[in-house]
Amino acid sequence: MASQRAGLAAPLEPTARERAQDTALGPLRSVIEGLLNAVVLVDGASLSVVAVNAPAAALLGVDPLTLRGQPVVDLAATPEDVAFWQQAALGVREGLDSQTWLRRCDGALVAVRRRITHLRLSSERSVFMVVMHDRSQELQAESALADQISQLTATLESTHDGILVTDLTGRVRNFNHRFAELWGVPESLLAQPDGNLVLQWMQQRVSDPVVYSRRLCAIGTAAQTSSTDVISIASGRVLERVSQPQVSRGQTIGRVYSFRDISERIEADRRIDLLSHTDALTGLPNRRAMLGRIEHALALSQREGMPFALLHLNLDRFKHINDTLGRGLGDRVLTDVAERLLTTLRQVDTVCRLGADEFVMLVHHADVAGAERSAQRLFEVMQRSFMLEELSFTVTCSVGIALYPGDGNAADELLQAADAAMHDAKDKGGSGFRFHEARDASASKSRNRMKLDHAMRQALVAGRFRLHYQPQVDLYSGEIVGAEALVRWRDPELGEVTPAELIPVAERSGFIVALGAWVLRQAVQQAALWRDKGYRLLMSVNVSALEFQQPDFVESVAKALAEFSVEPQCLELELTESILIQDAQEALERLQGLSELGVKLAIDDFGTGYSSLAYLKRFPIGRLKIDRSFVSGLPGDESDAGIVRAIANMARALRLELIAEGVETEAQLQFMKQLGCQQFQGFIKSPALDVVSFESMMDAARPAAKPTASAPARAKAKPEA
Repeated sequence: MASQRAGLAAPLEPTARERAQDTALGPLRSVIEGLLNAVVLVDGASLSVVAVNAPAAALLGVDPLTLRGQPVVDLAATPEDVAFWQQAALGVREGLDSQTWLRRCDGALVAVRRRITHLRLSSERSVFMVVMHDRSQELQAESALADQISQLTATLESTHDGILVTDLTGRVRNFNHRFAELWGVPESLLAQPDGNLVLQWMQQRVSDPVVYSRRLCAIGTAAQTSSTDVISIASGRVLERVSQPQVSRGQTIGRVYSFRDISERIEADRRIDLLSHTDALTGLPNRRAMLGRIEHALALSQREGMPFALLHLNLDRFKHINDTLGRGLGDRVLTDVAERLLTTLRQVDTVCRLGADEFVMLVHHADVAGAERSAQRLFEVMQRSFMLEELSFTVTCSVGIALYPGDGNAADELLQAADAAMHDAKDKGGSGFRFHEARDASASKSRNRMKLDHAMRQALVAGRFRLHYQPQVDLYSGEIVGAEALVRWRDPELGEVTPAELIPVAERSGFIVALGAWVLRQAVQQAALWRDKGYRLLMSVNVSALEFQQPDFVESVAKALAEFSVEPQCLELELTESILIQDAQEALERLQGLSELGVKLAIDDFGTGYSSLAYLKRFPIGRLKIDRSFVSGLPGDESDAGIVRAIANMARALRLELIAEGVETEAQLQFMKQLGCQQFQGFIKSPALDVVSFESMMDAARPAAKPTASAPARAKAKPEA
């Protein structure tokens, strides 16, 4: 049609007949000019355009006069329209109402809804009135809406959440495939148009239909609110449901439910919670779990008036096991210990691992006797030998016991009390149990320790420590062949503080390292001064376990010797047996370093520790010192006498020198001489003396004996022999 209209000539002057027709169409033309819709009047006989209103001319893009007289079929752009006008030419006068396309004068197609109505103006005259409505904007809106729906659908289907949309009455309006997947909706049900079947399916799938229905009703009655809850499905899946009102133009028209599978998160949280309350190595409850169970026990005991006990167990010398066997086997020992402890429990009791080699048992309905019975059961299972890779060995433990309500009213207080009692058991030698002391006494002891620790640190800075020296004597010649330097301290407020009070606190706080370094330097300096005066004495210095374990210990000894130009063989370091077995390999390396330096080495208080022939053969030890506890009963105590004889025989077999400490009587002196002991020290000769008194004693002894280069002098922070 566009090509035809493009060649239209200018309108001709109307004929008389046309003017007559115009007169007849005048009223109708006036009517269509007043309409908003596009209207074209077609002559019923000639099927040519006889009138066009302004909206129609604008729709077609032509001048109204240009269209007059043109065949209407030229406006047709679809087969339907062409067929209609062909039928009209044959005399068919039916109407037509449908959507179609028109072709504008520029060739563009316009979507319209048109209605064709046949109007009879007279017996001889009729017209077809074609009313058209431009659908261009409508189609654009529909296209935009379709795009939005497509985007919304894609969004719904791409989300990991299941989406369900209902109206205000609860009827299902839409849902995505993820929803069907989460709820396990079968395909046969999805094909059904009735959304109520889906709702019924959901009702059947939940673990608790009653609670589910009640919650759904509550959501429905609060149309303007949002909500979040958790739903458990019978299959085991756990869904988080979030409900939001659906609002359109300010009005709530329904609800949107989103469902998210949180089963894995719930399981992960459960596992995290389990791990946070469980020891990873042994599978026992950990400290956090034990605190919770103690709180429960407190509440139960307060309600029922029943006591309970906490038993704090610590393995003795477990570091030695780790260092000797390796951490892998050490972990197996801990696992074995955990299994043994479980066998001692009643169903209501609990055992947990606090960490490292510490365990705590919670024993319900236990008084002093009940707690003691529980401790005895622990020792019974721990006495059995441990077997790992064909190696059999024994593991002992120390146990501290705290009782509720006597030792505390809170979990932390009770744990602290049990821990303090356990350390008391260790201080007594280990492999036993101790009940916690009264809280007032314990608190007072703790305060005294803190006060003493502070005072001795101040004393070191202020120079209040001093050394006294106890002579060591050759049993056969009577010559003074050495001196043991013992630390002394008089505090302005505390008065004279004995080594028995000082040393345990210093060791527990770590101050022993600084104090030991001071003692070593002072003793070496005094050895140099005595050397310059002609006293050739071997200075013997005791070394604490913590001091010996310092990485730079060997270097510090070498530095002290070099500072005062003292020959290494004039210094002897005395080590306790426990030092040698805590970390055998590391101890051997340090001892070899000291031996290569030229320093002499001895084992102090021999017989009170855990030395074995294997250790004595491996380590470069030159002398053993018999502990005063074995000497004090000589010669009458057969047990002490037997032990001392065994030590003397061992020393001879290993070619080690022997010195006895704490010799106070002539009978003890003769007994030691008969055993072949080379040296002694004790009150029978002299207590520890200050430097001036010691030198006076040496000067008095000079006429009778000359100083020798083989004599020992010993620095030690303990009571003199």
